[in-house]
Amino acid sequence: MDLAVLAAAHVLLFPMWLVLWIVIPAMIVVDSGWPVFYRQRRVGLGGRVFQALKFRTMVKDADQIGPAWTSADDPRLTRFGRILRATALDELPQVVNILKGDMSFVGPRALAYDEHRDLSARVPGFDDRLRVPAGLTGLAQIYGSRHDAEQKLRHDLHYASTLSLWLDLKLLFLSVWITFRGTWERQGAKL
Repeated sequence: MDLAVLAAAHVLLFPMWLVLWIVIPAMIVVDSGWPVFYRQRRVGLGGRVFQALKFRTMVKDADQIGPAWTSADDPRLTRFGRILRATALDELPQVVNILKGDMSFVGPRALAYDEHRDLSARVPGFDDRLRVPAGLTGLAQIYGSRHDAEQKLRHDLHYASTLSLWLDLKLLFLSVWITFRGTWERQGAKL
């Protein structure tokens, strides 16, 4: 299903994708120079570690300056990076990870390796969320608080136990809506 959605979206919306794939890298270079992409070790299905690809939203070598996870007011974010984060367009290159089978469109967020290791040590049962493929979007990304690991875990486990095409389509629609509104940084609505 992921490949069908990806192919259909690129065929039906080709002009928009072309603009995004040209304008975003150009704006990153103008705003903060090279490199355009950022690679990060993430944890996916069954605990498998993979390299997630994203557009760079932070200053160069930000991982050496602070932790892998960030807050909305993180001083390492670039001006254009703030826009990319608010619209979640920094995640666009992860379609490559979907093509490779590292992740799906919908599922628990693939956390950075260090963040996952930290939360696994602190939150009992946190690894249970890895029984389904990681996703670009999901219940926890849309409805969960950014800073409440237990709540995110409850959303991820609920998703894993109620998998359905209808739920995936709903979450995809909501994700597109939030992206167009540019409100990803303020997510945490009630179910």
